Amino acid sequence: MTGRSVVITGGNSGIGKATAEALARLGARVVIASRNPGRGAAAVADIRRASGNDAVECVTLDLASLSSVRSCAADLLERLDEIHVLDLNAGGVLSRRTETEDGFESQFQANHLGHFLLSQLLLDRLVQSAPARIVVLSSWGHTQAKGGLDFNDLQWMGRPYRGSFVYSATKLMNLYFTFELARRLADTEVTVNALHPGFVASGFAMSGDTKWLRLGIMVSRPFARSPQKGAATAIWLAASDEAEGVTGKYFVDCKEKTPAPFALDAHAARHLWELSAELAGLGS
Repeated sequence: MTGRSVVITGGNSGIGKATAEALARLGARVVIASRNPGRGAAAVADIRRASGNDAVECVTLDLASLSSVRSCAADLLERLDEIHVLDLNAGGVLSRRTETEDGFESQFQANHLGHFLLSQLLLDRLVQSAPARIVVLSSWGHTQAKGGLDFNDLQWMGRPYRGSFVYSATKLMNLYFTFELARRLADTEVTVNALHPGFVASGFAMSGDTKWLRLGIMVSRPFARSPQKGAATAIWLAASDEAEGVTGKYFVDCKEKTPAPFALDAHAARHLWELSAELAGLGS
């Protein structure tokens, strides 16, 4: 990875931080995006120390703010003449419905729409830097979004709000995004793949209003894999020779897996893309 530039969202903790450390150790220039500048700075110091690589930086990114996404993209484009890996790692889960400053349901924006916008703002730089790779952290949880998405209520305004169900829907969106973007980039040297990291002992769902989910995670935590193990597939997709040229796939433990049948609905993927572009203020 020497000479390669990597951007990782949510790189200040958990799987993202473990991925950043591993890629920095391989010689990459790594830029982590963190919502909290203080935590981001602390993570940069940790990653530099652990990897022996001083080419680690932090930018501020709040996916729940489209203006922050745009500012982050501008910062990244100013810092990086080339971007070879974009790891869309950040995400979270909530128990109660809230809206962002942009008026969108919070999980929808933080887990999908914010990353959608960021990727589009950085896409020309990725294409210019090719061969390049986009890595999307999805989840086995997408299988629980049975029947696919309700395009008439993506904001969960007309249905009872169950946070885990909404989370599963956003993980399905991650797959639709991956497969549609891979299709659109078929004539370039930019690949796009998604992964399930496994059940990882990280900070996921350990803050905010997720009381009952947090309790369940704490009880089962002894059986969870480490962030380093959870990051293995993301690292493999970002850096391995075996993943070169592979695109539009879903991986678990560095092996290609078939997602739920409804995740392969190309019409739904295109429809979500078109809606997302409109909501993010972009053309389709």
